[in-house]
Amino acid sequence: MYALLFADTGLSTGQISTLFALWSLTGVLAEAPSGLLADAWSRRALLRAGPLLTAAGFTLWVWAPSFWSFAAGFVLWGLGGSFSSGALEALVHDELERTGAAKTYPAVMGRARTAEMLGVVASMAVAGPLLRVGGFALVGAASVAACLLAAAAAHTMPEGRRKPGGDDGAGDADSDDTGAGAGAGQGGDGRTGDLGTARGEDTRRVRPRRWPVGALLLVPAVAAVWGALDEYTPLLVRETGAGDGEASWYLLVIWAGAAAGGLLAGPAERRFGPRGGGRGLGVLLLVSAGLLATGALWGSPSATAALVGVSFAGFQLATVLADAGLQAAIRGPRRATITSVAGMGTDLAVIATYAAYGVLSLPHGLTFALLATAYAVPAALLILRRRAPR
Repeated sequence: MYALLFADTGLSTGQISTLFALWSLTGVLAEAPSGLLADAWSRRALLRAGPLLTAAGFTLWVWAPSFWSFAAGFVLWGLGGSFSSGALEALVHDELERTGAAKTYPAVMGRARTAEMLGVVASMAVAGPLLRVGGFALVGAASVAACLLAAAAAHTMPEGRRKPGGDDGAGDADSDDTGAGAGAGQGGDGRTGDLGTARGEDTRRVRPRRWPVGALLLVPAVAAVWGALDEYTPLLVRETGAGDGEASWYLLVIWAGAAAGGLLAGPAERRFGPRGGGRGLGVLLLVSAGLLATGALWGSPSATAALVGVSFAGFQLATVLADAGLQAAIRGPRRATITSVAGMGTDLAVIATYAAYGVLSLPHGLTFALLATAYAVPAALLILRRRAPR
C-alpha cells in the first residue's frame, strides 16, 4: 500500500518513480559487496539482518511521512534486500547439494516464491481492513511485525560449514571429480578448472572458470520490467475506478496469480526452462507480456486484476526458471557473488524502467502496455537462438 501512502502525502508520479529508482540504486551499490560478504562470512546471518533493516525503514515512513523519510526508508530497504539477494539462493542450493538433492532446486525455490507471494496475498487481504481501522500507521506496524517474523524464520535455516575458498567442496577444483565441472579437463565449455593445480593434471591444462554470462544476463532480462511495474499496480487499480478500500482486494487477485506461477516451477521446468532449449521460455514471455498489456488497457478493475494476475503468474514462473538456469550453470565457490551480480543487473534494469515510467508520465494503463513491449527482445532471442549441443 505504500504507493498510495506516497500519493496521499502529495508526491507526484515523477517523485514516486525517483523513490523507486533510489531503492534499486541502493541495491545496485550493495549487491556485489553483500554477495562477497555472504560467501566469506555467513549467508544465514545476512538473511537475519536484512529484514531488520527493512523494518527500520517502515518505522521511519509511518513516524515522519515525507519525501526525505521515504527516501531514507528505501535506502534501508535496499540494503536489507541486497543482504538477502544472492545469499538466499546460494544457501538453498548448497544445502540441497550437500544432501544430494540439487536437482530439486527449481521446485524448492518455486515453492518458496509461492510462499512469498502467498504472504503478499495475505497482507493484501488484511490491508484494506487495517487501513480503515488504523490508517497507514497500523498498516506500517503490521509490516514491521512481518519483517521481525522474517528475521526469525531466517534464523531457523540450516547452514553447514564451508571449506575456506569454497562453498562446501561440491564442484570445487580441490574436491573429488564426481561433481559437475570438477577437474580441469572436463567438458571443454570454458567453465572447468580453477587457477592452480588440479590433482593429476598438468598445470598448463588448467584454465580459470568463466562466468555463465548468458544465464546471468537472462535473469534481469526476465525479472526487471514486471518487477518494476508491480510497484505501480496500486496506482493502476485506482485508475480503473477502484477506491482505496477496494484496491487491496484487486491487488490480492494480482498477487494470487504471481503465487500460482511460482508453484508451477517444478513441473514446468523441463518444458519452459533452459534445459528445454529456451524457446518455451521465450513463448511464455511473449504470452505474459500480451496479457499484461491487454489487462492494463482494459479499464475495468476486475478484468484488469484478472489479466494482470495471469501475466504475473507467467512472469513469476519465468523468473524462477531463469534463476534455476543460472544456479545450474555456476561452477566453483562464488555462487552468492555471481547471483548477487545477477541481482545487480536486475536492479539496474529496474532503475531504467522506473526512469522510463517517470519520463513517460502517461496514464498508468498506457505506460504498463508500452513497457510490456520490452519483453519482445529477450523473447525473440530465446525463440530464434540455436540450441546448443548437450
